Amino acid sequence: MAVEEDGRTARKRRQILAAALPVFLRNGYVGTSMDEVASLAAVSKQTVYKHFTDKEQLFTSIIMDTTGQVEGLAKMITAVLGDSDDLEKDLGELARRFLEQIMSPEVLRLRRLVIAEADRFPDLGRTWYAQGFERSLRTMATTFARLTERGLLRAEDPELAAEHFVGLLLWIPVNKAMYTGEHYSKAELDRLAQAGAAAFLRAYGTGN
Repeated sequence: MAVEEDGRTARKRRQILAAALPVFLRNGYVGTSMDEVASLAAVSKQTVYKHFTDKEQLFTSIIMDTTGQVEGLAKMITAVLGDSDDLEKDLGELARRFLEQIMSPEVLRLRRLVIAEADRFPDLGRTWYAQGFERSLRTMATTFARLTERGLLRAEDPELAAEHFVGLLLWIPVNKAMYTGEHYSKAELDRLAQAGAAAFLRAYGTGN
């Protein structure tokens, strides 16, 4: 009976989080009301407060629950580059998949929301970055170090190389998307990914 109750509690919590996320994304922290969240979740406001003591805890829980969307990049980096024997091909594939994931509408909206509330919740912003994006950078740096050991890259500073790679990919589309709301087609993102990977290999590749 306790297991069944725990299952219901977990489902109810997920139901509230799923309803609250689009509300926060649309209205921001200040513009979101617990009444609207309760209505969309099809539960009473008392039920929302049973799971989350206040709006701040609900907001924090939502943001932290989304770190997995960015954290998944770390696994992708290892899967694509870990045993690469064709770095040009595999780096281009990583660039394409990395850019596609970062430029997904939901990740961009989350990024805007975290940045917008950074002054109000500075610790939350730092944690979201550390558990998601920064973890991906560390994984990439470790992978670049191993590729250097194998003679496939020349990355004397793997951490800086990882920053350079991501910068080449994200500078153009993310800045435009964040400031203008501009959307990129898959073909446009593929072109940027291949150009970024090629520029990185000209700087760090061993075939120069």
